[in-house]
Amino acid sequence: MDVNDPEFDPYCDPANPRKIKYDDVLAASRRCVGCVVRTPCVKGHMSETLGMELYFKQEFLQYTGSFKERGVCNTLLLLSEEQKRNGVITASTGNHGMALSYHSARLGIPCVVVMPVRTPLTKISKCTSFGVKPLLHGLSIADAKLYAMTMSKEKKMVYVNGYDHPNVIEGQGTTGIEIMEQVPDVDAIVIPVGGGSLISGVGVCAKHIKPSIEIYGVETDKTCSMVESFRKNERVFYPIDTTIADGLGVNKVGVNTFFTLKGIVDKMVVVKEDWVARAVMHIVEQERFVVEGAGATGAAALMAGLFPNLKGKKVVCILTGGNIDTTILARALERGMAAEGRLVKFKVTVSDRPGGMAELCSLMATCGVTLRDCIPERAWVKGDVYSVELKIIAETRGWDHTKELMELVKKSYKDCFFQEIGGGSEKPTVRRGPCLAPNPICMQK
Repeated sequence: MDVNDPEFDPYCDPANPRKIKYDDVLAASRRCVGCVVRTPCVKGHMSETLGMELYFKQEFLQYTGSFKERGVCNTLLLLSEEQKRNGVITASTGNHGMALSYHSARLGIPCVVVMPVRTPLTKISKCTSFGVKPLLHGLSIADAKLYAMTMSKEKKMVYVNGYDHPNVIEGQGTTGIEIMEQVPDVDAIVIPVGGGSLISGVGVCAKHIKPSIEIYGVETDKTCSMVESFRKNERVFYPIDTTIADGLGVNKVGVNTFFTLKGIVDKMVVVKEDWVARAVMHIVEQERFVVEGAGATGAAALMAGLFPNLKGKKVVCILTGGNIDTTILARALERGMAAEGRLVKFKVTVSDRPGGMAELCSLMATCGVTLRDCIPERAWVKGDVYSVELKIIAETRGWDHTKELMELVKKSYKDCFFQEIGGGSEKPTVRRGPCLAPNPICMQK
């Protein structure tokens, strides 16, 4: 690639990829002492239900709400005085931009952050509160990145790639050093994957300290750019639309991360986004943590049964961030409940005379079901004018309780319709993909 090309980044050159080394990560961990939080890594309540000794590394407790602070802090501390004067610029889906905004302001370094227009409002607002008002450009991180890199050359600013700059990867790797100190006998680490900086840095550290450890990466079915790159043994562009795991929405994985990961990651898996919503819900209910979709992706893969080999083992799952928009959180919780049969939608025709609707409510109350929503429809109802069709959303305890409600309603009312439901607790079907470059890939159907 021509050095004058707007997309050329000297730190992320395909012609000269850089493999991250443990000694550089160790130096970064010492450099960043006092600048980032040493986050807890504690045993989770989900351990028993998942059949493993599961520990959660709580990276959402960083000041800006994600692990991205580690790479940003390390990179800014290594800038020359001239680079600090000229400032830094980046493209981000949110977390990296917030981290760069906060630490550049703390160190007095000029900063520009470019975000896709679909970035969640909470991340835009937080970035602004840290002292940098983001520029919104493009529909994807690829669009935002091209715009930011063009600006970096015009203004002679350092472009800080949030998932591929070598110093960023080294900083993210400090998470791995902490994990190995906090849970030294860990058998496996499960890591959400976007551009690949976290799994690269953590993988290098963990494998150096304990070569037998297993490193697993997880992407959603809408953000699987790393899996596709492994399949084809080269970095490929993967189109990404809206996703619950917006923090993983990287169209093309990093040059250095892809180069570093070969021989480091043991398996990459893809999990459906419905499982991510369920993971967000279970982490809130069982662990009392609020995490974003990207942060819950590792837990989602464990819940979906994509790692049967980890039963009975000691596992660390990194909860990478907690910057979730309140609207998205509400939707995730509801979708998670629906996926597990705890929200049920049905139609039923009842008498439109006084007491008709009350009878239905009493019936639901007898089996302990909560009425969440009710919409009456009178104009398009078959039958006499004294009938009303009710569109009901009800909350139950799960599939068994939902089936009990169905039987009761069908027994009491002739005209009723329930959406087809299945056993949300059933194990998902799993198939193995080809072993490429040279790591196995597991795809959930």
